[in-house]
Amino acid sequence: MKTNKVIAVIAAIFMSVAIPLHAQDDMALTKRQQSLSAIAAFEAKGDIKSLDAAIVEALDGGLTISEIKEALSHLYAYTGFPRSINGLGALQQVLSRRAEAGIKDDPGREADPMPEGYDALKQGTEVQTRLVGGQPFTFSFAPATDYYLKAHLFGDIFARNNLSFADREIVTVSAISCLPGCESQLRSHVSGARNMGVSDDALKALPDYLENKVGAEEAERLRGALGAVFNEPYSPIHTVDFNLWPKGEPNPYGQFFKGQSYLASMGGGLMNVTFEPGCRNNWHIHHGQVQVLVCVAGRGWYQEWGKPAVQMVPGTVIAIPEGVKHWHGAAADSWFQHLTYHTDVKEGASNEWLEPVSDEHYGNL
Repeated sequence: MKTNKVIAVIAAIFMSVAIPLHAQDDMALTKRQQSLSAIAAFEAKGDIKSLDAAIVEALDGGLTISEIKEALSHLYAYTGFPRSINGLGALQQVLSRRAEAGIKDDPGREADPMPEGYDALKQGTEVQTRLVGGQPFTFSFAPATDYYLKAHLFGDIFARNNLSFADREIVTVSAISCLPGCESQLRSHVSGARNMGVSDDALKALPDYLENKVGAEEAERLRGALGAVFNEPYSPIHTVDFNLWPKGEPNPYGQFFKGQSYLASMGGGLMNVTFEPGCRNNWHIHHGQVQVLVCVAGRGWYQEWGKPAVQMVPGTVIAIPEGVKHWHGAAADSWFQHLTYHTDVKEGASNEWLEPVSDEHYGNL
């Protein structure tokens, strides 16, 4: 018995270590919350291809047609009718394909009808007051908009009970995280999500989920809002737009890098290398060839042995002479992308990988 208990404890420890950190964080979000978050984020970004895949994943995971339809309809108040209608169109196409394939999706239940004499303005005022933390809110600068918010958004839309208040705030926070320039509204809805029943653990897990599923920029925007709401330290990370320069796949030479890097072929021998913040390659030497680096996004470093490090920003071009020991990588607070190619390549050209750039050395930059 004692042996079995020891084995069980060891197995549990091993499993806890083996699960990646992001995966542990994501576990604070239910599968339902993850599905709603992904759908909201891709709708807000107008990324129909990814939204299509997120809808399929959500249906396979147990979300009903009614719940997905409601989430996409709810979003028109935050992302506009064009995005919302496009999202509903994507849902229609997914359902049509699945029906043709013989897949029967759960229609779910529709929202209950409002009772006779329902006062949307009164109910909406109560809901909005709860969302903002018990203090009545009036947008007196624009009385018509104040009415729309209370009577329509919080009275008509939030009253539809095929999504809970907490569901709606997961949808809202995920969508606004994808909207540049809406940071104040994002902070408000992070606070509102807590007031509407979303757990702190779930909220704090959302950035990692968004980073893995949607993108680093969206995740960083939400991390900033969470830091402000929870009054916790937050060090901004400069992100890059992978729509401009592709991230690619995990670098097959990753054993020679500290941190995660990615590689994308641009054709003609030109490669785009993406470094996550703090990632750098080992000291190395190119024999029989000249390597050229062209920074296209973010901020990074290049350093030759015995010389000061050189900061790389978009537009920086560095030609590395053959036989020179050097390294390059991202700044600690920024993603970094550079194009690279080789020129003056001689027969038998090679690359010699050397020791890692130590944390102490890197930390002194």
